[in-house]
Amino acid sequence: MDNSPDIAGSARTVPDALLAAPSIVHARFSVGDVVKHRLLDFRGVIFDVDPVFANTEEWYEAIPESIRPSKEQPFYHLLAENAESSYVAYVSQQNLVADRSEEPVEHPALEGLFDGFADGRYTLRREHRH
Repeated sequence: MDNSPDIAGSARTVPDALLAAPSIVHARFSVGDVVKHRLLDFRGVIFDVDPVFANTEEWYEAIPESIRPSKEQPFYHLLAENAESSYVAYVSQQNLVADRSEEPVEHPALEGLFDGFADGRYTLRREHRH
């Protein structure tokens, strides 16, 4: 929006919230995609996407500064697994890569969110789509 006077001479203003909004970001992955962490040994299926960081400051500060990701990128909620356990993970886009193994993820919450696995990705249950 332009803050200059319009034809009638009145000034239009941009709300502060809009000025403070992060730049537009583009999610590289979608709900149902199987991904793996770029640095750590785990993989998972995406069940939600935040366009920018939306976790607690405490969580963010717990990441070592040398590897702490920017908040101005998509963050993904994963039903994750490693060799020892299944859990939920929150991961920045910069730390994810597509998992091309075509292997399903073994997580106990999968059946509640997804219908099936085909062509390397999961299909969200109809009742969870909007």
